Amino acid sequence: VIGQPAKSKRPKEPGENKIKPVNKKVKPKAPKTKERESVDSSLKSQSILTQVMDKGHFQKLAATLSLAAGQSIELRCKGNNVTWNYPSYLDTFKDSRLSIKQLDRYSQLILANSTAADTGEYSCWLQLCTGNKCRKDETKTGSTYIFFTDKEELFVPTPSYFEIVYLNPDKPAVIPCRVTTPSAKVTLHREFPAEEIETDGTDIIYDAKKGFVFQHPTSDHKGIVYCKAESQGAPQISIKYHLLYVEVPRGPPSASISVSPGGVSDRVRVICTVLGEPHVDVTFRWQYPGQESQRPVTIQNFWRLINRGIGHTTRISKSVLLVEDFEDIDVGNYVCLAQNLQGETAVATKVELQ
Repeated sequence: VIGQPAKSKRPKEPGENKIKPVNKKVKPKAPKTKERESVDSSLKSQSILTQVMDKGHFQKLAATLSLAAGQSIELRCKGNNVTWNYPSYLDTFKDSRLSIKQLDRYSQLILANSTAADTGEYSCWLQLCTGNKCRKDETKTGSTYIFFTDKEELFVPTPSYFEIVYLNPDKPAVIPCRVTTPSAKVTLHREFPAEEIETDGTDIIYDAKKGFVFQHPTSDHKGIVYCKAESQGAPQISIKYHLLYVEVPRGPPSASISVSPGGVSDRVRVICTVLGEPHVDVTFRWQYPGQESQRPVTIQNFWRLINRGIGHTTRISKSVLLVEDFEDIDVGNYVCLAQNLQGETAVATKVELQ
């Protein structure tokens, strides 16, 4: 490896002599070493990640880096068990331009023939493993955001021409029109009525690494919007974003339960319904009278998105418990337990013979 001694009991400190006198006794300088170690420990998160430059030179990376699209880049991360994070689409399409190798003392990431779409965060960290369990070493991480600038592509390309952004009343919403040139002037526009949306730097801010951020989304923000970018040339337009306001606030499931009356065949359906955020999954569990005696029942779960007025979207999730040939053993309380990441809700109803 260039710039690295073949045999060494410990890594060289910055500025340490590479050639030591053979016949001269050197007294250890404990105070200096201690001071240097304390400085190093505070810079660990920055020094673990470096960029390989020409002729084997290395450069520590700042928080952001701008490179022209088409260039190749090599990053190194110190450690013998390193994990990388990079723009997710490179994984999705299994891009052959990206290669990662774990060597003895560092991990190497090479991205060849970069494009504007490669713009994003590149980070690494050391994994500490005990047996089969591994965890992230928070003291040994490195991160940089790389802009791959392209005059023809001011906006980071996306796989679709139209995206949905959900506006939740209790968390910021991001319109992800990121740029490849950090100095580009970017504005946000509503399609109808045609107007520019003011970015006040408080409620609506622009971040070149994220896009436009609505700190406190409301139903007034819903509609179709797009971004416009300018940088030493004709302005460019982003894809369109459909902003949908989420009617149901965040929290444990909002559940209800109902029973369909038994017909001629004495089939009884107990239906558990949850209205919630469009992107939040709900799981269901049931407790019912014939459970301990293993009374056969059929349970079906499904969900769909429903529009409740213009720009309002809700996810409706249902679990249906079906009892065929309802008998005395089936009489009693039916409890539905609905759970999401925010918590669990239980609703119950009593079912009797018709």
